[in-house]
Amino acid sequence: MAAPRISRVYGAVNIGSFRISAMIAGISETGEMMVLGSSHRASQGIKRGYVTDMTAATYAVRDAIERAEKMANTSVSSVWIGCSGAGLASQIAEVEIDVGGRRIEQDDIDHLLVSARDVIRPEGRMVLHAQPAHYTLDGAHGVANPKGLHAERLAVDIHVMLADGAPIRNITEAVQNAHLEVEGVVASPVAAGFACLSDEERELGVALVEFGAEVTNVAVYAADMLVGLTSIPMGSADITDAIASAFGIRRFQAERLKCVNGSAIASPADHREMIPVNAPGEEGMGPIARHADDKNRIPRAELVSVTTAQLGRLMEEIAKSLKALGFSGQRGQQVVFTGGGAELVGLADYAQSALGRLARISRPPQLPGLAEAHVKPGFATLTGLVLYAAADPVDIRSIGPSYQTATRYSGLGLVNRVYRAVKEYF
Repeated sequence: MAAPRISRVYGAVNIGSFRISAMIAGISETGEMMVLGSSHRASQGIKRGYVTDMTAATYAVRDAIERAEKMANTSVSSVWIGCSGAGLASQIAEVEIDVGGRRIEQDDIDHLLVSARDVIRPEGRMVLHAQPAHYTLDGAHGVANPKGLHAERLAVDIHVMLADGAPIRNITEAVQNAHLEVEGVVASPVAAGFACLSDEERELGVALVEFGAEVTNVAVYAADMLVGLTSIPMGSADITDAIASAFGIRRFQAERLKCVNGSAIASPADHREMIPVNAPGEEGMGPIARHADDKNRIPRAELVSVTTAQLGRLMEEIAKSLKALGFSGQRGQQVVFTGGGAELVGLADYAQSALGRLARISRPPQLPGLAEAHVKPGFATLTGLVLYAAADPVDIRSIGPSYQTATRYSGLGLVNRVYRAVKEYF
């Protein structure tokens, strides 16, 4: 059977502190999303979501995308970028116009969205996106598309994602230096939400915790939109560092112990189980661990103890963030974990006990062609990027010029126009 014909191709690169991953996906003629190629490699030049070495970051991005291109047997010239750092912040802006009881036309909606540009208050920060979340007709909330309906007044809630300009420009430049155009920068909680949350969860209210290597993003969804976001400068790499410090071993040994033998839940048998510090074939590598026996093995109970101690600190920060974001009451019942750190055994049970809320681990959907190794929480943001790109959400800044005021500029007016343009761009 012949392979389905691809009508459009999307490229995505998720720039994380632990790994840089890339995906090439396409939309078939039947409208189905298919993964053509995906890859990942160790991150370089990135620290807590910020570019710290441009040359190294550019090399890592180029390497990741080339691996995906080789698997897909096709190349891409532009990509969507996922970003977890850069001081992400979320705003909700509301704007309303008078319709006068008549039928709402597309021009009314466009006029409303163009008017909404004036209510965005970036306060010197970069706007990653400004998207209509849902409309309100005469106080009735949750209208997906008001066109064709009658109303006295039409309002819209605009979700605005902000970030610090300089870090975003560094990330963008690292990708451009890898000979790729940037379609857009998407905040990782937004992309992960596309991959991990159902429409019903976003409507009822849910907290999405993206447990990354060095940054943990806590995003609260309600009424089908992201209503609050905060970033915690902690992640699963801090657990690795705590293990390395506690046992006096190398980071690569600590990472293996965490991933292979680590757990967030203690067991009575842990005291009797001894875990080798080195992998098979690596005996004799690295130092002898503290509290190890003559075969360089440590009690599993001690590994779990170090892991849960660090997890406890993170859960305290997550609880503070949820409280600050107003995640309580009927809408504050469920927390969804994703990201590489969410692959830790027993995390859902530990989080449920620590936070006092239902918790589950989410992984990306099994898209056709997606490698089994990438159907894990650590690749949710990457999958979400191509889903976001295919959804092509409306951004109010891209609405046509129908309602732009036409003015002839000369002299001082031209100077003022240039000043406003420079101010808006930067």
